[in-house]
Amino acid sequence: MSATDAARHVPAASLQGTLTIDERANHCFGCGSANPQGLHLAFSTDASDPQHPTAAANFQLDRAHEGPPGYVHGGIVATLLDEAMSKLNRPLDLLAVTRHMEIDYLRPVPLYQPLKVTSRHLRREGRKLFHQAEILSPDGTVLACGQAIFIVLDPAMLARAGFTQPEE
Repeated sequence: MSATDAARHVPAASLQGTLTIDERANHCFGCGSANPQGLHLAFSTDASDPQHPTAAANFQLDRAHEGPPGYVHGGIVATLLDEAMSKLNRPLDLLAVTRHMEIDYLRPVPLYQPLKVTSRHLRREGRKLFHQAEILSPDGTVLACGQAIFIVLDPAMLARAGFTQPEE
């Protein structure tokens, strides 16, 4: 194994000192700009209703994301929905991870077309956050939808793991 390959398997915090969550997320498969294989999704969030923030991103995928011929792989569809729902945690000023997700694949999600993924926070019960998301065709048809439960992480646990909060 080369040094470069070995570095890929070592936690980034141990290579570069303590990283903020935002610095670590820069390599996120869904939204990280530093991940050459990633989806590079750029989300906008709307927290005008602080109890029910929303997030949205426009995207277009190509053959690298293909499952059935001409359509997006189901795992990528799940990733898109999960990523959209995860973006709701920041306007809630929380760090959380996906615990459970359900997906309804309603219609095949086409490649080479401009699409949109949207999400909405539904409610909170203790440490559980309930979110929903949809992938929409250009005419607004819902192609896939999902719901998830996210679990809020304890900031003290993150600090013990070497993460720091981003400075506001």
